[in-house]
Amino acid sequence: MDKQLFTSIPSVNALLQSEAGLALIARFSHASVVEAFRVAIDRLRQGAFSVAHVDDLAAALTGEAQVFLVEKFAPSLTRCINATGTVIHTNLGRSKLSPIVLEELTNAAFANTNLEYNLASGGRGSRYQHLEAVLCELTGSEAALVVNNNAAAVMLVLDTVAKAREVVVSRGELVEIGGSFRIPDIVERSGCCLKEVGTTNKTHPDDYARALGDQSAAILKVHTSNYKISGFTKEVDVAELAAIARENNVPLIHDMGSGMLIDLQKFGLPYEMTVQDSLASGADIVTFSGDKVLGGPQAGIIVGKKTYIEAMKKNQLTRALRVDKMTIAALEATLRLYYDEALVLAEIPTLAMLTASLAALELRADQLIKTLAPISSASVEIVDTQSQVGGGAYPGEEIASKAVAISIAGLSANELAEALRRASVPIICKIRHNRCELDVRTIEADEFDVIAEALREILG
Repeated sequence: MDKQLFTSIPSVNALLQSEAGLALIARFSHASVVEAFRVAIDRLRQGAFSVAHVDDLAAALTGEAQVFLVEKFAPSLTRCINATGTVIHTNLGRSKLSPIVLEELTNAAFANTNLEYNLASGGRGSRYQHLEAVLCELTGSEAALVVNNNAAAVMLVLDTVAKAREVVVSRGELVEIGGSFRIPDIVERSGCCLKEVGTTNKTHPDDYARALGDQSAAILKVHTSNYKISGFTKEVDVAELAAIARENNVPLIHDMGSGMLIDLQKFGLPYEMTVQDSLASGADIVTFSGDKVLGGPQAGIIVGKKTYIEAMKKNQLTRALRVDKMTIAALEATLRLYYDEALVLAEIPTLAMLTASLAALELRADQLIKTLAPISSASVEIVDTQSQVGGGAYPGEEIASKAVAISIAGLSANELAEALRRASVPIICKIRHNRCELDVRTIEADEFDVIAEALREILG
């Protein structure tokens, strides 16, 4: 560094008292701006950046300090564009909430509410009263309870109805899902004894019947979520298991994982049992997630027989697993959409994406192409691709979709994908045939301009 520049570096105090320094203090804290100027001066001395003239020192140091402060105070959780075609992408936050939820969410966040206050009696109320009635009406269950996720729901159920006793599970359903959540481990952590029956690929009704004894507390059926066993297979359905459970006087617990309230067969997806179907087939307790196919916030929903759910409400573990007011507000607003199937399909983003027709996706891809057309350095075209449901629903199933394939001369597909990922609004895509594909099934129309701007950033 030039000696004259070195000796002319302004003091931290002088930088703080400058107009630009005071503006930074107004935006950030005084202590943080002091730290930022010290870091900027250290970086200049170490040669991390250069300054051409003495008169430019203050502006250069202020600029470097501002970059430091913006990075330091940038939120860790940031908006991303999901262009992968995986509708319920766990790594990208699973389901997006319906815009209709916003007003209820805002009221819950920025105002006092009757969370645990009974407005009729003027006394203490229960936070669970806000969700139970709507869940019972929609599913046909006797009672309902909501905790903070489905893993917590399963743990609470087992801890309440089967603690220190046996839980009978098929070997073909001893799954591990994301985050190393394993059914055998969760059974153990709930204080229960796991009793495995059948084999990996085949389990018969007699396997359950023979396993049940004096120490048996429940039968647990688990949706396999993120994989599918095909070929020489056999599993016992809910109705058969319910009959076996009744004969042996134990409850049937059905962990549905994702869980859904609408049959999506009419939209080209294969049949998956709905929560209503499970209860109608005889399941005593059903657990499922709020933020997967349901399209709501993260939550573990428990529905079923009142005697079991009332016992769960009295379990001390329930307080540790309870949901907050914002989850209750978002989930209630989401559930109320389900009274009108047309409304729920239009207003819940997850369901709108899953049920979008190929013709509609073709039009959406064409609109994205038109938005990107002015960027002449990017080569773009509409291609056929495959989407996935994600979130542990419909394991192994792919849905025909449309994507816009992008390539830029001088950049490999991996380099372009990384550049998109590092854009001001990160864009997460998939790579196929050495090109980046943006699957329009999971891209909203108001995100097209954001994608165009990201490409302009990349091209300079």
